[in-house]
Amino acid sequence: MVSGSFNSVKCMKLTSRLFVSCFLLFSGSVYPAAGQLWGKHSGGTPNDTIKPEVTSDFVKTQLGGDSLAMKSDSNGVKDSVLVLDLAKDNPIVVMIDSLVLMRYFETTCFTTDTNVLNVYRFPPDSVPNYSDSVYGARLARLDALTPFELVYNPTVRQFIELYVLKKRGVTSRMMGLAQLYFPMFEEMLDQYQMPLELKYLAMVESALNPFAKSRVGAMGLWQFMYRTGKVYNLGVSTYIDDRRDPEKATIAACEHLRDLYEYYGNWELALAAYNAGSGNVNKAIRRSKGKMNFWEIYPWLPRETRGYVPAFIAVNYIMNYGAEHNLYPVAPKYLNFQVDTVHVNYPLSLVQLSQVLSIPLEDLEYLNPLYKEKFIPYTGYPQVLHLPANKIGDYITNEEKILAALKPKPDTTRKDSMISQIHPVRNGEMLSTIANKYNCSVDDIKQWNNLKSSVIHPGQQLTIMISSSSAKRDTTLVASAEKKSPPQVTVIKPAVQKPDTTSTGSKKKYIYHTIQPGDTLWDIAKLYDGVTVQQIKKLNGITNAKKLKPGMKLKIAVAI
Repeated sequence: MVSGSFNSVKCMKLTSRLFVSCFLLFSGSVYPAAGQLWGKHSGGTPNDTIKPEVTSDFVKTQLGGDSLAMKSDSNGVKDSVLVLDLAKDNPIVVMIDSLVLMRYFETTCFTTDTNVLNVYRFPPDSVPNYSDSVYGARLARLDALTPFELVYNPTVRQFIELYVLKKRGVTSRMMGLAQLYFPMFEEMLDQYQMPLELKYLAMVESALNPFAKSRVGAMGLWQFMYRTGKVYNLGVSTYIDDRRDPEKATIAACEHLRDLYEYYGNWELALAAYNAGSGNVNKAIRRSKGKMNFWEIYPWLPRETRGYVPAFIAVNYIMNYGAEHNLYPVAPKYLNFQVDTVHVNYPLSLVQLSQVLSIPLEDLEYLNPLYKEKFIPYTGYPQVLHLPANKIGDYITNEEKILAALKPKPDTTRKDSMISQIHPVRNGEMLSTIANKYNCSVDDIKQWNNLKSSVIHPGQQLTIMISSSSAKRDTTLVASAEKKSPPQVTVIKPAVQKPDTTSTGSKKKYIYHTIQPGDTLWDIAKLYDGVTVQQIKKLNGITNAKKLKPGMKLKIAVAI
């Protein structure tokens, strides 16, 4: 919140302008067409109009009735760009959406117009500074309205000047980003019956950057360490980091701060413990002869923690007295009510979704920071997907079409019978990687094995249904080798070599196996009767199997 009130007439005019903009945005007349999105970056620089590049250089094919544009690069490799023919959203529901948002516009009155915010008429380059008595009086007024002790001293002044003099650009960006995150912070804090001023703590922790990572590994808006995050149900996996989920991390922060306040009965000590850990705070209390006040244990706290509470006090000050320092918010690309949420129950690529809905990929990444690899995995329970509010209608209206386009298509040209094969789960494998290996879906594997969740364990044996021709490929290879003709398979390319006689007198001949993604020596040995991992290693001089790469050829000795 920026101090300095502007009169009700100006607020009403601003509300009217904002509502008209919202109404036009969500009405059919100027509803963004596919491939267009207007907005500003978080830094305030206008975006160029974004359109998918579909020119005469594209070769269009059909994908389930929808167009799939294919663009070739200089090497002839085709890069698919999904351009679906999306159905239009229901115009009546679009109108209702705009009416619902009207109340938000009426009550928010958010603007970055300095003609409105600059109530003191400072010149653009003016950087006001004030005496200790002014700072002290202002903090005293804030202190009367909060359970925190917002004291003023030279240390606090240093941090105020850091924000209003040295880091003015960062401060303005945080003031703008507050419009995206603070409504959710305040809602959670209210649910936990905690002081709303705790929302400012995220500014101290991460400058409201959900991707922020500290030098010691703390992550997200609320900077949770891995172990502490686990305590408060913030999971971390290959694809998901809940510490970067704004909502989940805010819930965890509320619970953690509540616990710390119950331990100490003092908000300043709770904040210090949030930063340094309870152990370090307890040591400082012991060394101070049992003092239970932040400023009395100050000399025994870690150096970083000594500045933590003063920084929190300074942020409280600047978010209430920004206009007095000629500081104004930089408009974020999205305000809180311009983002909406849906839940998905299937794997989804953010890269492909950005193409289908004509949303810049960087926007999807910013609105969904918890997904580390631009991919939403199927985990057995719904995953959240945050989208610009003006794209929610397109997504819901076309959800089935989008899912059908992004889901791997079955090969209907093959008429092979299916047989079962056992796949032992290896370390690090997930159902999605196994499904990719066998060209099936995660749901297929779960159905074949009667799995209720996607959790699997190393050593677990999974039943995989494969075509009979794939299961018999070793027989086909031998027959092909005898005819001296290239095999009609993509995984293994045999080549006839001179027969060899082993010490037991049995005849052997050599074929070559082309390594595929996901192959291990154990998998390859299983394809050929009588072949072991040790034989493959010895024949190919392999000392470190980890150095094997897809596309490399291995010499295999098979019995004639």
